[in-house]
Amino acid sequence: MLKGKKIVLGITGSIAAYKSSLIIRELVKRGAEVQVVITPAGKEFITPITLSALTQKPVISEFFAQRDGTWHSHVKLGLWADAMLIAPCTASTLGKMAHGVADNMLITTYLSMKAPVFIAPAMDLDMYAHPTTQQNMERLRSFGNHIIEPQSGFLASGLEGKGRMEEPEKIVAVLDAFFEEKDLMGKKIMITAGPTYEKIDPVRFIGNYSSGKMGFALAEECARRGAEVTLIAGPVALTVNKAYEANGPHGSIRRIDVESCLQMYDAATKAFPDVDAAILCAAVADFRPAEVAEQKIKRVGENLDIHLVPNPDIAAELGRMKKEGQVMVGFALETNDEQQNAEKKLQKKNLDFIVLNSLRNEGTCFRSDENQIAIISADGRLDYEKKSKQQVAADIVDFLKTKMKL
Repeated sequence: MLKGKKIVLGITGSIAAYKSSLIIRELVKRGAEVQVVITPAGKEFITPITLSALTQKPVISEFFAQRDGTWHSHVKLGLWADAMLIAPCTASTLGKMAHGVADNMLITTYLSMKAPVFIAPAMDLDMYAHPTTQQNMERLRSFGNHIIEPQSGFLASGLEGKGRMEEPEKIVAVLDAFFEEKDLMGKKIMITAGPTYEKIDPVRFIGNYSSGKMGFALAEECARRGAEVTLIAGPVALTVNKAYEANGPHGSIRRIDVESCLQMYDAATKAFPDVDAAILCAAVADFRPAEVAEQKIKRVGENLDIHLVPNPDIAAELGRMKKEGQVMVGFALETNDEQQNAEKKLQKKNLDFIVLNSLRNEGTCFRSDENQIAIISADGRLDYEKKSKQQVAADIVDFLKTKMKL
């Protein structure tokens, strides 16, 4: 989606400046036109000759060209660009941008920029964690700039922090995603993902093997297409792609972490009235222990009996709450009589369509990076080939669009 886009790349005086050549290569490979604006300090780390060879354009650093006195118009650059990316961005430049200190060509270009601005900080971890830096970044966010969060590392105190610039391919992926077609723009979608854990005692629970990968792939696919996503996640080890976090360039995914079915039920029934569609991908426990022991249960005797009681049916309750115009998507993981069981669930829970998974398909479902699905609706059944869960998510969202009449 970067083909034909005009990108101003700002480079500052950081050791990470050498990575700017990799950023340029990625941008050019995707069809973008790149104009480099570099600070005097940035030239200490990478030469303008290298950058010019990659962009096929003269590098801009000063207000006037040294050879012939040509004026470099920061105003024209601000009008020319489809986006400005400052990578790496030092603490010094962050501070100047936040407070309008226009003492070099890069800052004046930033202040004249009419297009979206993306900032990839790069600095010592302790500098990044300093309250001044954090305040400057919050100030820049409040101006509508997009901060591409740096990578994690360890502070001098031994605590984990951030500071090292994000990798070039990921930075370019953020820009690429920003310019993708947003066919779900303005829509609100709720997604449940992962398992639920039902406590037996403080250290044991009843659960399942769900990793949450399918639900997270769906959340990111919806966000990529412009939707405002509420992701209700059970206990999983996954993180949302930085491009779609609440403080990322899109601000598209609001994550709510829960553990039990009752917690997911409360969160889902609260969020559902305000959304256009709900995708119920979580593997929710049907039962929970009637009583939870306050202390760890010791091994006494030969048997341990646990009395289970039914959990509330989240899909059925949302189906009762469903208003005209809302679309509901369910998931069915079956081991036998798949078609019949999925059709019963489709009708009983007032779903618009259901995504059928089968444990008979090896290398899919739980913990896998791939899936093979069938979509069942009142219009019939569609079968899909085995694909990555990201590709499966795109198929599901494409079908969702037809039900939302988009």
